[in-house]
Amino acid sequence: MKSIKRSQRGFSFLLFFFVVSVVIFAVMFAMKTVPAYIQNAEIESIFKAIATDPAMADATSNEIRQSFNKRASVEGITVISAEDVEIEKGEGPLRLSASYPVKKPLIANISLIIEFNASSS
Repeated sequence: MKSIKRSQRGFSFLLFFFVVSVVIFAVMFAMKTVPAYIQNAEIESIFKAIATDPAMADATSNEIRQSFNKRASVEGITVISAEDVEIEKGEGPLRLSASYPVKKPLIANISLIIEFNASSS
């Protein structure tokens, strides 16, 4: 009988280096983008809180913007201002929305631009 030589199984150094590089890039990408999504969720939460607040139903646009500014400063939101908020009053409930981009630098001169459309509905 012939003996069959088994080759070693496992990662080569190059494959290990490639896997580590991909993991590091994924972690770095997440660390740059997750805060933008968290801040967008906070903005939507503020919009919903203002839209469902009974005191804001009869408020003027200026009062609604002041309420947004106060809540945004507490949450540390800096990507939009009260002037960026679109207010829709009608026969239905109050509706707030804003469209804004967030630019996050990734590596050297490579940046990621994320477009958000936050709304109260």
